Amino acid sequence: MTVDACDLLCLDLPHAEAVRAALPGTASSAEPAGRAKALGDATRLRVAAALAVGGQLCVCDIAWVCGLAPNLASHHVRVLRQAGLAASRRDGRLMMYELTDQGRALLAVLLPGSPVTTSAPDPVPDLAPDLAPDTGAPTSLAATGTSGSSTTSGAAPAGRP
Repeated sequence: MTVDACDLLCLDLPHAEAVRAALPGTASSAEPAGRAKALGDATRLRVAAALAVGGQLCVCDIAWVCGLAPNLASHHVRVLRQAGLAASRRDGRLMMYELTDQGRALLAVLLPGSPVTTSAPDPVPDLAPDLAPDTGAPTSLAATGTSGSSTTSGAAPAGRP
């Protein structure tokens, strides 16, 4: 068994003091450590990779893509969001997630050269472009090619199962 320690106590004090002075403080290291810790879990790394490839995904999509239960996918994407690596927005009844710039940068460091980090995500279309933001009434059915059914009755938005 090898011991990872010096056999002789030696200290190059000027060099050691210069190294210590260059280190970030404990308080300023906490936030980056939290971001790194969030991607330190293999499942969360896969969730982040799915977001990198897919752009914006809802929890149902993340769960299906990663082979997770929806509550587990929700937990992992929440940890990524709390660490500042993912952002969320509500789109009707859907909660959509996407990587932040920090999340994309950290993922690129962890998975260099991977198709996950070398390709831009596909653009995600607006899920309900025919609905007015305040009233939920259809505004332009001809432009979107929809049949005129409203999504306010609890039905899934166009393009969603």
